[in-house]
Amino acid sequence: MIETVMAELAALEDPKIRAVNEKHGDDHGVNLGKLRAVAKRLKTQQDLSCRLWETGDTAARLLAILICRPKAFEQDDLDTMLRDARTPKVHDWLVNYVVKKSPHAEELRLAWFADADPVVASAGWALTTERVAKKPDGLDLAGLLDVIEAEMKEAPDRLQWAMNHCLTQIGIEHAAHRTRALAIGERLEVLKDYPTPPGCTSPYAPAWITELVRRKDEQAAG
Repeated sequence: MIETVMAELAALEDPKIRAVNEKHGDDHGVNLGKLRAVAKRLKTQQDLSCRLWETGDTAARLLAILICRPKAFEQDDLDTMLRDARTPKVHDWLVNYVVKKSPHAEELRLAWFADADPVVASAGWALTTERVAKKPDGLDLAGLLDVIEAEMKEAPDRLQWAMNHCLTQIGIEHAAHRTRALAIGERLEVLKDYPTPPGCTSPYAPAWITELVRRKDEQAAG
């Protein structure tokens, strides 16, 4: 079965897609829409998912994430997988599609948050951002802003991006901390000059916060 699936993924390889992905640190050339179609046909298959992951191939790992059962993984399994997921797309999908649905998400958030590996730490920040938006009770939002203010400017790219997302989420969701979140973003100027396509919201925190709050206010008024 796995040989058949790997052959199918190889047949979907497109050099042009690979060239684009490699600019973002991802080493695969499979159209994600076609990959999702394969996953939809295969449906959930935990054993096959594990075997695909073990290949180490990026496209296979993305497919593995789509057909796995998130709650089937133990905490140590997910920690090992996260530390082995070095390409951005595999890392992001693993966190968003698997870890966030796991009963071990909070324990992993705490374990990863201050990890010495900035890529692992970025996963902890991503899980923290999820809590900021959906389950903020118990979080020290002022303390998070302290860390962001002290460390985000010099953080490695992927960790910086995750911290910036947390900053914006605090500013968007928590009015009591909005003024400070905006001030931190304005002072640090992280991602201020990030190229943003027309019609898209800039990841620069003050612009992102202002735009999303405006949309929320419009929805509330309408």
